[in-house]
Amino acid sequence: MNTQKTASKYRSAFSATNWHNVRLTSFNKQPSVVVLMLLAMAGWLSAAQPEKPYQGSAEFERMKALAGTWKGKTDMGQGPMEFTVEYRLVSGGSAIEERIFAGTPKEMVTMYYDKNGKLALTHYCMLANQPGMQLKSSDPKTLQFDFDASCGLDPKSETHMHSLTITFEKPDTITQDWKLFEKGEAKESHPFTLKRVKA
Repeated sequence: MNTQKTASKYRSAFSATNWHNVRLTSFNKQPSVVVLMLLAMAGWLSAAQPEKPYQGSAEFERMKALAGTWKGKTDMGQGPMEFTVEYRLVSGGSAIEERIFAGTPKEMVTMYYDKNGKLALTHYCMLANQPGMQLKSSDPKTLQFDFDASCGLDPKSETHMHSLTITFEKPDTITQDWKLFEKGEAKESHPFTLKRVKA
């Protein structure tokens, strides 16, 4: 076989199809569209990135320090039981997610965030309602929350968690005390102590 003639034939066939010119011409017809798309994407990504980390109220910043896993014990009417609470920073650092009884059918979520510059929370309860609370008072050791009437829940007819006190006992120990309301009246408290799980 004459390899030179064969190679020459393939080069001629490739040149006749003008394949490489077709591809380049097809792309070159719309360079401005591609560039505009890339610029738009870069601008969107830049706008989506905050220029600096979110800075909340002093109480919000204190709550951020709870990020991590905590363990505690409580009695839900069936004897003492151990449970897990998880805290994590979400939404670009502007909210704190708390999961009580994490990983169980009784898991409840509480979201902490600043509302008009003041720490507030929404509690997604196993009672199938979502009471809101606002910070009532604070000092170096405690945060006290009370029911927020604007949350849409009727405190006189719905059984709900009405208030919460978080006490910072030690750097790795906190106490939560939830107050239950039924038919507009205060019922029992549900206090429990949490200790940080160290890695």
